[in-house]
Amino acid sequence: MLRFIVRRLLTTILVILGVTFISFLIIHLVPGDPARIMLGLNATEEKVAEVQRAMGLDRPFIVQYGNWLADLLRGNLGESFITGQSVTQAVVERLPRTLTLAGAALVIALLIALPAGIIAALRPRSPAAYFATIFSQVGVSIPDFWMGIMLILLFSLTLRWLPPSGYAPFSESPLEWLRHLILPAVTVGIVSGSVLTRFVRSAMLEALHQDYVRTARAKGISERHVVLRHVLRNAMIPIVTVTGLQLAGLLGGVVIVEVIFAWPGLGRLALDAVQRRDYPMMQGAVLFVALAFALVNLLVDILYAYLDPRIKY
Repeated sequence: MLRFIVRRLLTTILVILGVTFISFLIIHLVPGDPARIMLGLNATEEKVAEVQRAMGLDRPFIVQYGNWLADLLRGNLGESFITGQSVTQAVVERLPRTLTLAGAALVIALLIALPAGIIAALRPRSPAAYFATIFSQVGVSIPDFWMGIMLILLFSLTLRWLPPSGYAPFSESPLEWLRHLILPAVTVGIVSGSVLTRFVRSAMLEALHQDYVRTARAKGISERHVVLRHVLRNAMIPIVTVTGLQLAGLLGGVVIVEVIFAWPGLGRLALDAVQRRDYPMMQGAVLFVALAFALVNLLVDILYAYLDPRIKY
């Protein structure tokens, strides 16, 4: 197992290097000059060229990437072109908020998907199964931004139970932090939960028709024991896989929800950086998202061996 983890970590380093190079290339191909955006449309060409030299944008692409990579190896992600803030400081400040939102959304998704998917598989013709099927179809079809707007209209503007947007630090007011977290987390959790429900149902149905389940029932083992110890545990491999992908996707894909609810997370930071052509900030955000994907995938692979001892690395 240790050898496998080391090998995966080395592979992850190569993957992240590839991601940073491709993203660095795409970022520089995007139309728009950071120097001109910062100085405004009325800036002279001489002034723009001077700022470009100060930013290092007048150097060849491969030189810029090499300098950025050298700074990265020293633990320095550079400074924002627009605000002058350290990229590392900005990302570290925003990352816990995105982790909180993604984690809360995943918990809500699992609380929805596991019971709905299991019931839909065990009782395929029951009203609960039909409801789970309809919910999964509707949840997949509805965009998260529309879901967020509807929740704001209902719970904020009509019922006035929750704030429509914003963020409150947990250290200042845990209750306000929770009230601001509920709507964005529910928005993402419903959409993610609808996807997970389909996979839970499919994995449970596949496990229910295996020979070992028939054998366990023939031995007189209770249905509850059969479901929990045999069916659910063997169905967890695909469920864990999809859950890991969902978590990694949430860490890098809640940009729209963060914008709708004015949630100051990593996605909002990346969007602002794209709009202002803030290359260092964009590259820092991409790096952390790629790292999150790699670490989540590694964790999922390690969980495989725990869930199924037959898996050997």
